[in-house]
Amino acid sequence: MKRIENIAIIGMGALGLLFGDLLDRDVGLSVGFIVDEARMARYRGEPISVNGAAKHFSLLPAGAKGAPADLVIFAVKATALAGAMEDAAGYVGPDSVVLSLLNGITSEELLEARFGREKVVHCIAQGMDATREGRTLTYSRPGQLCIGLPDDRPGEGLDALAALFRRTGVPHTVESDIRHRIWSKFMLNVGVNQVVMVREGNYGTVQAPGEARAQMIAAMREVIALSQLEGVPVTEQDLADYVRLIDTLSPSGMPSMRQDGLAHRRSEVELFSGTVCRLAAKHGLDVSVNRDLYSTILGMEAGY
Repeated sequence: MKRIENIAIIGMGALGLLFGDLLDRDVGLSVGFIVDEARMARYRGEPISVNGAAKHFSLLPAGAKGAPADLVIFAVKATALAGAMEDAAGYVGPDSVVLSLLNGITSEELLEARFGREKVVHCIAQGMDATREGRTLTYSRPGQLCIGLPDDRPGEGLDALAALFRRTGVPHTVESDIRHRIWSKFMLNVGVNQVVMVREGNYGTVQAPGEARAQMIAAMREVIALSQLEGVPVTEQDLADYVRLIDTLSPSGMPSMRQDGLAHRRSEVELFSGTVCRLAAKHGLDVSVNRDLYSTILGMEAGY
């Protein structure tokens, strides 16, 4: 089995920094972030703070053709994935493992089309409450990565990744049905990310009984109905499990979509309600809650 020792991460947002920090604690690993020239100059001048500790991560030039990494992690927003694939292409070699930490249900397909399906391990990140503000990352829960393969392809990359996570103590689960897990996480994001954004709140907004929590659950139930039609059935038990997970998060924390709203950045609305609405139209399914969320979020972003 291959051993992962050199890791390249693209994306210095909350997820990239969180897992970069966890992996960088192992002195036997080489962990670097792929950045463009502007970011390289900026990050060299001032370190990142992770839970109060200064971190001086290695920086790798975007677009360069360096030595291939054993593992390339994509931790960018979905809107930046196309550019990130080009920036990271020089670090993906014949034996590299490619991992996506992106939300949604489409990033693995795009990575497989660009780099080859044999390289891509499917993944979702869940349960973390990481928040990045400027150069400061804070979190109380690292959550976990759920990894797996959706078909009968050889699992050498998956085995190597699981061995890395065991070795470094990165919380993870190897899933027997990763497509079901990805759709279940999609259901979660469609509910909590969008509702916290439109309510301009935090996790506490949807943890308490009331209109916001009811709206979140209604949006999630529309994903359950859609998943049945898409052949990856998510259940009410999955919904209950994820609502319980939401209730364990720090009430003052907030999902990445709300952080985008506060920073007046374009959000991943197309990844969430946009995808739900497009797939629902194919099946003639009414998804009025997600349609309203989609319209509301686009209106908010138009006002930036």
